[in-house]
Amino acid sequence: MIRNIHERTIAAQAAQVGDLLDKVAVAGNPLWPSEKWPPLTLDAALGEGATGGHGDVPYTCTAYRPGEFVEFTFAPGFLIQGVHTFEVIDNGASSTLRHVIAAETRGLSGFLQWHLAVRVLHDALLEELLDNAETAVGHPPTPYRRPLRTKLLYWLAGKLGID
Repeated sequence: MIRNIHERTIAAQAAQVGDLLDKVAVAGNPLWPSEKWPPLTLDAALGEGATGGHGDVPYTCTAYRPGEFVEFTFAPGFLIQGVHTFEVIDNGASSTLRHVIAAETRGLSGFLQWHLAVRVLHDALLEELLDNAETAVGHPPTPYRRPLRTKLLYWLAGKLGID
């Protein structure tokens, strides 16, 4: 079972962070780190039934509460089966932006891909997204620094044309 969690407490009201989340699939949004990663694109506005993904990662939006929560279910046949979610938690003067993957790997190939490469790249993407969230609300963080393994895998994926 995969349970991968990334979260950051952000010095901004939940409504402001929720507004960022609502635009995550809009071209040029300030949340998704598209300058470094394939953009998150959907075939319709963010909402239940919209399909798309980022790079080679396909999914469908299966739950959506504007400004609060988005759930994406990975497409059948992808290397993991399950969901990933974004949630904005209201802490009063601040808020927490949380991303969770709850899934199972598919076979030995999915297990190896997730544990040897995909998780590492996913972790970097999410930390850079959380950096963007803080920057977008006017509180730039100390930027996430990619570990050497992540840099090597990112470089290799680019050379192989893998998104």
